[in-house]
Amino acid sequence: MSTLPAHETTAASEPVSDDLFRSVFRDHAARVVVITAQGQREPVGFTATSLTSVSLKPPMVSFAVARTASVWRTLSHSARVAVHLLGQDQDDLATTFATSGINRFAGLEWRAGPHGEPLIEGCAAYLGCRVVQHVPAGDHVVVLAQVTRAQVERAGEPLLYHDGGYASVSSAPAPHSHGTLRRLR
Repeated sequence: MSTLPAHETTAASEPVSDDLFRSVFRDHAARVVVITAQGQREPVGFTATSLTSVSLKPPMVSFAVARTASVWRTLSHSARVAVHLLGQDQDDLATTFATSGINRFAGLEWRAGPHGEPLIEGCAAYLGCRVVQHVPAGDHVVVLAQVTRAQVERAGEPLLYHDGGYASVSSAPAPHSHGTLRRLR
């Protein structure tokens, strides 16, 4: 892993407040995913908007998880995870997996994947992944994972997170035009 030269990291800069940082990213639309792993006793999962495609050969993705998240203890020891890409009609599922202090799998249709990772039924697509590396990043950890299995269950509009709420993209725009965001709820 490379780092910046010392003169690049010691330059004086104004601190960025938590509120300012959040407000900048409120305007950044991101795909909503649910990431799951099998714990020793029960499955765990959380909602994320940090999924990124990292590499094509081999196929790799990354996502970030807070060190303070209830799932981190389990996730930090998991060799396998499943990444579920949500469709625009799955905002309730996203909300469930973003809620603390509940059994997120209660009443949910899911099955164990080929390596024991929990696979949620009905998601738009999923990726079965082997965790390759954890990279500390401030108050989060970036998880790098190699995709070992991928499946598209249904085509359609993705669930997005934008401006503090869930949204979707309208139908595919005509060439040279721009799609629009629609607020859900």
